[in-house]
Amino acid sequence: MLIRSFLFDIGFFGLTTLLALLLFPALLLPRQIFLRTVRFWAWAVDYLLCHVVGANIEVRGTARLRGPCLVACKHQSAWETIALNRIIADPCFILKRELTWIPFFGWYLVKTGQVAVDRATGPRALKAMLHDVEAAVAGGRQPVIFPEGTRVPPGESQPYHPGVAALYRHLGVPVVPVAVNSGLTWGRRAFLKRSRRLILSALEPIPPGLDRTAFMSRLEAVIEGETRALEEEALSAERDRPGAP
Repeated sequence: MLIRSFLFDIGFFGLTTLLALLLFPALLLPRQIFLRTVRFWAWAVDYLLCHVVGANIEVRGTARLRGPCLVACKHQSAWETIALNRIIADPCFILKRELTWIPFFGWYLVKTGQVAVDRATGPRALKAMLHDVEAAVAGGRQPVIFPEGTRVPPGESQPYHPGVAALYRHLGVPVVPVAVNSGLTWGRRAFLKRSRRLILSALEPIPPGLDRTAFMSRLEAVIEGETRALEEEALSAERDRPGAP
């Protein structure tokens, strides 16, 4: 795994750097140019995970990620922030404003129309986020939010932030809960990548109209429950693999 992880990092950072430099002159070109390139990048990262690391990637319930909806995704790894760009036709990620300050990467986030939230401004940030996300939905895009606000290791959870409930109430569209077990393959700040079954599962949408307490309770229960099930599925498959200790 050490050699495979090293080769993956070389491929991942090399490809990412190359695309970042090649795209710089294209900042003046239409947004669709960037979207096609980002989708290629996401595909290439999955290719490296499968053919270099030996991971087995499976995406379930993709039909639920079409049409007007808000995607609420478990966040364990960098993987889902990349892969959702190929799984969803035109995602609109809700992210912290500081990410847009990163040279090249931040410029491309702005170019592709992601929603940056300045959390230091409090209520004004919420109002601006609701306005920008509503415009994205009206334009046929699917907003993506990570309710815990940060990457969380497998087997753990963090409190779900109220911003997802505000969006649910304001937008009046179904919320699609998404569970992942990506942290078992590509953990946060982990050099070692593991050849496990990596699964993203889009679950039954939560219809609009629930009160905040009922919505938050249901959202957390279905995401965390499915995430634990996906983690166990991957670990069980690893234990059953021929030659496993």
